[in-house]
Amino acid sequence: MSIKDLPDLSALRTKMQWHQERQRVLSENISNSDTPNFKPRDLIEPKFDGAGASVSAGSMGSLAMMRTATSHIAPSGGGQSFAQDRKGVFQTRPAGNAVNLEDQMLKVSANQMDYAAASSLYSKSLQLLKTAIGKR
Repeated sequence: MSIKDLPDLSALRTKMQWHQERQRVLSENISNSDTPNFKPRDLIEPKFDGAGASVSAGSMGSLAMMRTATSHIAPSGGGQSFAQDRKGVFQTRPAGNAVNLEDQMLKVSANQMDYAAASSLYSKSLQLLKTAIGKR
């Protein structure tokens, strides 16, 4: 078994990849801040169990149907709606753009700090493991 196959290191790599992709999505939001009818996007953060395995990986195909509009047919089993809580959401401009630059820049800086913390933890963990097995 390779050092890189350890569950904790795998979880850190997944987290770093998520931060890289989120940075791309947030930069697209900022670059389209003047595009008419553009809605900002964001990614859902990955969840991990105690062993470092991704919780959402096994349940990707098991999402229940949900009713997003009252005109849609109700799913059997009475699914819930995707109604969003509008508190804290800024209003859409007359051109239809909903990007708030201040909010996006705060997300970018928080994402950058979280990525730096994850990458530092990853490199320190690798150094510690190499020291423990005598390869340093």
